Amino acid sequence: MNKRWIPSLVFGLLALNLFAQEGEETALNAHTPNYIMDTARPAVDILSVYPYDIELKRADGTLITSDQVFPNNGKPTVLLFWLTTCFPCRMELEALKKGVPEWLKESDFNIVAISTDFEKNFDAFTRRVEESQWPWMAYNDVHREFSRILPGGLNGLPQTFILDGTGEIVYHKRKYRPGDEEALHAAIRSIVQNQK
Repeated sequence: MNKRWIPSLVFGLLALNLFAQEGEETALNAHTPNYIMDTARPAVDILSVYPYDIELKRADGTLITSDQVFPNNGKPTVLLFWLTTCFPCRMELEALKKGVPEWLKESDFNIVAISTDFEKNFDAFTRRVEESQWPWMAYNDVHREFSRILPGGLNGLPQTFILDGTGEIVYHKRKYRPGDEEALHAAIRSIVQNQK
């Protein structure tokens, strides 16, 4: 063996020894893939009509399915899809937070927010929900399955859907500009009036 390689060999062995001493958790993390695995079911296996059958997670970590969460009471339902890293989503949700309590006094409808964050961002989702104190429930789409069954694949957030009392999509808006909340309010009023 060439003597010039001995210091490199010794350094390598020391580094390996230090790595081994860092404990089991470090060793386990070294084998954790650094990519995000897709855990969503194929679209054909997902119930594609309201109230769907998609696994959701509350901010407290409780798992539940959309058919247990989404109201089936004959009223229109507003579904708000958002992401914690999406600035326009934050703007829209803040604008809606101001308007929705008044809207609910004049129109009878349901409203639910669904985060499409990956599992690695669940803590950010929890913080946002707790800090925001929205007048509606918020859930995380655990496997990001809504993108498999909704029009446009939820490409570009935020996205808002209104479903009529039978669960049919009657309104769909993608992205957000200040003032869009007034168009949503008008759409909700119109849909509620047409259902009477």
